[in-house]
Amino acid sequence: MKLNKEIKIGFLAIIGIMMSVFSYNYLKGINLFEKNRKFKVTYSKVDGLSVSNPVTLNGFKIGKVHKINFNRENTRELIVDIIIENDVIFPKTSTAELYETGLIGGKAIAIIPDYKNDSTIALDGDFLKGVLKPGLTELVNQILPQVQLQLESVMQSAEVVFENVNKLFDEETKTELKSSIKEFSLLTQSLSNTSQKVSDLIEKSAPGIERTINDLKDTSNNLKSITDSVSKKDISDLTNNLNELVINLNKVSKNLNNSNGTMGMLIQDKLIYENLEKATNELNILIEDVKLNPSRYINFSVFGKKNKDFKKNN
Repeated sequence: MKLNKEIKIGFLAIIGIMMSVFSYNYLKGINLFEKNRKFKVTYSKVDGLSVSNPVTLNGFKIGKVHKINFNRENTRELIVDIIIENDVIFPKTSTAELYETGLIGGKAIAIIPDYKNDSTIALDGDFLKGVLKPGLTELVNQILPQVQLQLESVMQSAEVVFENVNKLFDEETKTELKSSIKEFSLLTQSLSNTSQKVSDLIEKSAPGIERTINDLKDTSNNLKSITDSVSKKDISDLTNNLNELVINLNKVSKNLNNSNGTMGMLIQDKLIYENLEKATNELNILIEDVKLNPSRYINFSVFGKKNKDFKKNN
């Protein structure tokens, strides 16, 4: 059976239309051969969000943004159509969080499942609750006004401080400050000169200091050699001699304390002590009388005559 030309043309036209539709949807990111689910999300604003931006769940891409339009019933809202290309399921009360993907301002939608509060599975065509996650730009825009107010307050305080400083530093104060700075400069220069002189003195005295250190080192070595030369035997002999000396001193002390010996009797006998003391006193009187009257005890004459005074006195 042969097909006429009209049937062939119609068949080719249908195939061309189907391929055009498939190509159009493929370029839009829709695969007609896969079973996709569509959801709608309402946002107050979608800065940076565009068609074909990713839709993720736990960081994994499960779909893309299909279409963005205003809500016909409320133009303050935007309705974003998303397509889920994955068989993953999540509750109907889950939220679609709009967040920034990077510093350059790209946006994506993250599905935040709500497994705790609801177990109803979201179906094709359901509305999901949209949530805006503040990005870096929004956070900066929120912080900047506060920072600006604080900077203005600081600038005002700094202006008041500068005015008070200008009032405080009059011409007389400025002159005194200049004088103080000049004196400080002179003091610094003097300290520098003194430091240089001390450095020169140390440099000149370095050889003498080195010799002194060497002498001390030699003295230490000599003392060490003397200490090393004293043997343990010499120390032992010296200790034994000292012990013998102590023993002899103890014996002498015992003999002195013993009244039977001669020295003991002299020390402990009171009568002997009194006789000695009496004899000493009489001897002192005799010596004093000899000094005062030497002629009584010494008979000396050039002509051999006797001293008459001495006879008379006798």
